[in-house]
Amino acid sequence: MQTSREVVWNTIRFQGPDRFAHDFPGDFGTDFSFTGLSPGPDHRPPKGADEWGAVWENLGGTHLGEVKDYPLKDWSDWGSLKIPDVNDPARWKNVVGARERAGDKFLIGYGLSLYERVHFLRGLENTWADIYENPEPLGRLVDVLAEMNLAMMRGYAAEGVEGLMWCDDWGLQDRLMISPDKWREIWKPRYARVYAASHAAGMSNWLHSCGYIVDILDDLIEIGLDAIHMDQQENMGLELLGRRFGGRITFFSCADIQTAMQRPPEQVRQYCREMVRRLSTSQGGFIPRWYTDPQGAGHSQQAIAAMCEEFLRLSKERYGR
Repeated sequence: MQTSREVVWNTIRFQGPDRFAHDFPGDFGTDFSFTGLSPGPDHRPPKGADEWGAVWENLGGTHLGEVKDYPLKDWSDWGSLKIPDVNDPARWKNVVGARERAGDKFLIGYGLSLYERVHFLRGLENTWADIYENPEPLGRLVDVLAEMNLAMMRGYAAEGVEGLMWCDDWGLQDRLMISPDKWREIWKPRYARVYAASHAAGMSNWLHSCGYIVDILDDLIEIGLDAIHMDQQENMGLELLGRRFGGRITFFSCADIQTAMQRPPEQVRQYCREMVRRLSTSQGGFIPRWYTDPQGAGHSQQAIAAMCEEFLRLSKERYGR
């Protein structure tokens, strides 16, 4: 019987897990433990200013917020930008000892976003304009974020972290937010640098990115992304995702949060079966999970239970456990 760490590594390496690794709530169980700096440099408060100086406002009824005031309104403000010190030992108190506390679970640490933090500082419209009008200072900012990730990576590796998770939503419902060519020009080389360093330190790369991201998924695989944390699939299509990317990257996914999880329990179960059929291989490539803000997404307890139960049943059907 493989440990949690072994089953996750074997899944993302396509080396034959003996069951589906999973990340579910409560008694349904999880193979993962998560850790991060405190405060994290990518902390996103529901209300008030974060340490970069971005001012957040609560969306109402959830723990989520959105930035209403940007600290880097003009590139002439660059010299006064507050850049967190990720090497401050006080930030690492939750990470120190996390490997021991995780036991045999696979330990993931949180990185710093390379895109979302940019538009938290500049504003989304300014960021999109910068791609064409101010590519040099924009690139300089992304470089700063990449260097911060490299510094964090050294600390995580020293503490036995096995995977790094970044959060960068790149997609709208039906297309990438920016030109794929501009993504390749500005962000791809920075992601590549960070992913290569992570692999060199013995860690794996995990990216949360929602929306339609088909246009850059080949690129992400090419530069070393091991697992895509994808909460939506139906806007791209399970058939397309499986046909183009199945067996090449691990899908770390719940049933589609906007569509499948809003349906009656039996239809949720049916969608789970289709996910396994399309996205997984017998050698790995699929890790089911749950969406950790069910209230914000409007997920019923019945739908959550149906999803977890069905994925566990499918694991037993395939692997015998």
